[in-house]
Amino acid sequence: MTSWQQDPFFQYPRTPVTTSAGQVDMPILYFDNSQWMCLFWADLMAAKTLVAQGLEVLSFGGKALVGVAFYEYRGSSIGAYNEVGVAIACVPKGVAAPCWPLLSLLRHPDHNVVGLYIIDLPVTTEAACAAGREIWNYPKFVTPISYQAQGKHFSGAVQHPEGGADILRLAGKAGLGLPYNVIDLVLYSKHLGQRLRTNVNTRGRAQAALGGSLRLHLPATQHPMAQRLANLGLDGKKPFAVIHTDKLQLRLNSGAPLDA
Repeated sequence: MTSWQQDPFFQYPRTPVTTSAGQVDMPILYFDNSQWMCLFWADLMAAKTLVAQGLEVLSFGGKALVGVAFYEYRGSSIGAYNEVGVAIACVPKGVAAPCWPLLSLLRHPDHNVVGLYIIDLPVTTEAACAAGREIWNYPKFVTPISYQAQGKHFSGAVQHPEGGADILRLAGKAGLGLPYNVIDLVLYSKHLGQRLRTNVNTRGRAQAALGGSLRLHLPATQHPMAQRLANLGLDGKKPFAVIHTDKLQLRLNSGAPLDA
């Protein structure tokens, strides 16, 4: 028996789901992983055009909150792969936004209505792509993704599936930071006409830091992912905060319908 099988964090009932790339047991378990999650202030009106109907983009002093996160999954129940997520902070329409929405992101998912709507989610394997698209309708596509991290330094890129210039690059050194726990996530999506809410339970010690010299660049502006990031005003931008760790573990749960 492996150590993760003896760990209560991963000892959850699991249900098989069939995808076009094979069977996936839910929740998906991630045992050994790294993360660089950068947070940006973005154009609010552009963000509103990118989320699904039934969701409301949160305003942070007239700006939208956008996360761009690089993940290196070295060990998961669907294999090893890399992933990059671009997501916008929002709440379901008709739900009152909290007075301090940024602080709400730090709450346990059971007590949090603030979530993230993913607008792009490239991955490096067909299995991860099929699971994301067919279980949650996440906007996944398969392409090479580089991930290099050492201490406060990071360099990552999403390559264009057809070659040529990268879709996006993120590189630099994180600024001053403090030890911090990784944050749980609430993800919203729309699948088969239903809004879904998905809780992602996480654990791991991280560094929460200022953006330092990190910058996001969009070399291949003709790709739809780059165009969305450019419309949000993020080309050449520095994140206001970054959370990074090489000790990330998580459970990616099934989505719960909000319209039942």
